[in-house]
Amino acid sequence: MSRATEDPAARLIAELTARGLRVAVAESLTGGLVVAELTSVPGASVVVNGGVVAYDTAVKRSVLGVSAELLKREGAVHPEVARQMADGVRRVLAIDDRAADLGIATTGVAGPTGQDGRPPGTVHVGIAFGGEVESLDLALHGTRAEIRAATVRAAIEAALARVTSV
Repeated sequence: MSRATEDPAARLIAELTARGLRVAVAESLTGGLVVAELTSVPGASVVVNGGVVAYDTAVKRSVLGVSAELLKREGAVHPEVARQMADGVRRVLAIDDRAADLGIATTGVAGPTGQDGRPPGTVHVGIAFGGEVESLDLALHGTRAEIRAATVRAAIEAALARVTSV
């Protein structure tokens, strides 16, 4: 079996390539792991615009355009923050004034302690595609590394599902 048939990242890259679409990624708790997984696929440079690691909450606002009011009211671990990150990264990482077609974002708590009143394993994945922006809300369990790895898988699988549903 080829890598493209068994690996969600390879399948996503292949699907985007076939459709002539581009992706941009905004990451908080995953710290660049999503874009690293995507760029591990040969040929990814054809479709991956890049990634923003918005680990500090202020970067979510200043770079990605997440609402300061939302961040003040809810903190960084919130479904709407994930949605705004996913939509914002599409524009921030535009190439020649063309926004990326797909935006993927991760925000949450990997642990070992909670953040913004949310326990470890609380994760929100934002997907912006086809004029819609949605959030996948997860309650993950495990170590910090396991939560981060599960978030990467969930983000790529959610993006693949969204792209192939259209």
